[in-house]
Amino acid sequence: MDESRVGGRLVHTVLSGFLKLALASLLAGSLLSVFGITPRSVMDFLGVTAEELHNGVVLAFAWAAPRVLMGAVIILPIWLVAYILMPPRG
Repeated sequence: MDESRVGGRLVHTVLSGFLKLALASLLAGSLLSVFGITPRSVMDFLGVTAEELHNGVVLAFAWAAPRVLMGAVIILPIWLVAYILMPPRG
């Protein structure tokens, strides 16, 4: 199998996975709305405001981003060398 077909299959797999995830989320959201559950009611139940939720997401991203980048500095070169040294497929 040539590289373009392998890459195309990977793209198809990833896109179909995202589509399935989006459909499942849409169905779950629709089911929740049938029972009257809204994002506002969930936040009220948890005692969280939209601003607090936003601040929490920003803080989580600020914590995770440098760690992801530092990990990538180590992992990506190792992956690249391993990929280059792999025997050809087929």
